Amino acid sequence: MGHQKEELINELTELIDGVSGLPECRSVSKRMYSNLVRRVKLLSPLVEDLKDSDGVEVGDDVVHGLELLKIALISGLELLKSVNEGSKILQALQIENISSRFLDVTEQIEDALSHIPYNKLDLSEEVREQIELVHAQFKRAKGKMESPDEQLEKDLAMAQREQYPDPLIFKRLSEKLHLRTINDLKKESLAIHDMVISSGGDPEECFETIAYLLRKLKDCAMTENPELDALEGDKSLIKHRSPVIPDDFRCPISLELMKDPVIVSTGQTYERSCIQKWLDAGHKTCPKTQQTLLHTALTPNYVLKSLIALWCESNGVELPKNQGTCRNKRTGAGGSDCDRVAIDALLQKLANGNSEQQRAAAGELRLLAKRNADNRVCIAGAGAIPLLVELLSSSDSRTQEHAVTALLNLSINESNKGTIVNAGAIPDIVDVLRNGSMEARENAAATLFSLSVVDENKVAIGAAGAIPALIDLLCHGTPRGKKDAATAIFNLSIYQGNKVRAVRAGIVPPLVRLLKDPGGGMMDEALAILAILASHQEGKAAIAQSEPLPVLVQVIRTGSPRNRENAAAILWSLCTGDVQSLKIVRELGAEEVLKELSENGTDRAKRKAGSVLELLQRVDPVES
Repeated sequence: MGHQKEELINELTELIDGVSGLPECRSVSKRMYSNLVRRVKLLSPLVEDLKDSDGVEVGDDVVHGLELLKIALISGLELLKSVNEGSKILQALQIENISSRFLDVTEQIEDALSHIPYNKLDLSEEVREQIELVHAQFKRAKGKMESPDEQLEKDLAMAQREQYPDPLIFKRLSEKLHLRTINDLKKESLAIHDMVISSGGDPEECFETIAYLLRKLKDCAMTENPELDALEGDKSLIKHRSPVIPDDFRCPISLELMKDPVIVSTGQTYERSCIQKWLDAGHKTCPKTQQTLLHTALTPNYVLKSLIALWCESNGVELPKNQGTCRNKRTGAGGSDCDRVAIDALLQKLANGNSEQQRAAAGELRLLAKRNADNRVCIAGAGAIPLLVELLSSSDSRTQEHAVTALLNLSINESNKGTIVNAGAIPDIVDVLRNGSMEARENAAATLFSLSVVDENKVAIGAAGAIPALIDLLCHGTPRGKKDAATAIFNLSIYQGNKVRAVRAGIVPPLVRLLKDPGGGMMDEALAILAILASHQEGKAAIAQSEPLPVLVQVIRTGSPRNRENAAAILWSLCTGDVQSLKIVRELGAEEVLKELSENGTDRAKRKAGSVLELLQRVDPVES
């Protein structure tokens, strides 16, 4: 009995410590969560006293009571963790269910405390009094449901029911649910994703409502934060800046983001084209589990498809249009093992070959890295990256070109980005950007863009002097080179320090020139970069000096929806606090087109156009 008591007390200690160590709750369940945590913490002295009375024998009734308490605390810890880690939106929609679960746990703990015969325990008087108080608190809490938050219930109902809900509703919801920032919303997106995965692809019935509310709350966060709003402006330029793709969103065969996920009889999900090729090849097993398939029917996984679309939207990632050819994983001849043998041979040439062998090997690795995701992992795992970085300094222009392009292709894999940077590649890539052949410079710019997806790399790339070299490519490169340079500059300028570097390096005049040359094919990129630079005071001042107002108004009149949106955003930045700019805008006859944009533009364009119109109205008294 002594060993059983000791084991029980250790388990109770771990459970109470687990509850005590939980972080603060930031959801609508906060009060219930905090009350339960506080009361459970107060049980700690009971367990400590039981530990101290180590040699005292206890009867079956004590052990039974402690067993009940252990079971109740396990339920409590599970509930607290699920609330802390779960979707805040789901909790708000199911607050009655959550309240009921807290009541159940409260009753369980109270019942367990009632079954412990304290008079048979060697407890100090102080501890006995505290436990009686805690027990009384649990008794009072039994059957007491939390008072509903009527405003929250009303806002949730209106958000779902009305076709065009008042934006203030989502502002209140973002505050109440603690979903104010993009970081909060990304965590919420992951919580929703985990909810669906843990449910085996059969999530809560309200999933569509959750996804809708998450999108609206994200729009609200963008509205409240102009800096983030500017970043939202042109997702096409930053489609690669997403975080690591969740493993559950990748096809187990191709390792690529799934476009059309389907479920096989074992419950595993694959990209349709990939699993179909596997089945067409005569396989009767599930590639991941190796279990025999009961049938070959493929069931669309609509829930996962919606989650992937939501994740793509939240992270500025373009949903794949086409998965292309999907290669089956094979061992032995023809599969990844054969590629590894070939890769090892190529690395030997890179390390020890003459200049011609190095050039040929770098070219082969360039092509292999482009071919598929498996090769990118295999090439990096074999140790190719440091060798390719060394070749960036090669005096042979073709070798240098192959090396930088191979690194570009390898950087598509998220984990390879870190390996490339840790190998000291950034200064050498910048040197290729300055001095390489035109193709090498273009691919160096694209590589820097790819690496800049990781926020800390933006700082390192800017500090290495990349921005003046990118501006030079933007001014003097081929059409493709200009595009690569613009995309890299845009992504780097998300970091404030790089905005300043770009402005001081003279980025604004060439951008405005590109803006005034609609036949040059660079208007989209120029507007997107100017929109992000305009959010910084130095950028705003530099843009104003280039006298862009007439061309901005013209774009708002005749441009594409995205360009009209960015032009309106720049116009708003320039006109804020500048009466002279507002007068010029009025003289250019912009009011009518701004009114039209405020009614028919994109959501962001409507906001910006409306803001400029408000500024114009405020200068009326000055005019009269």
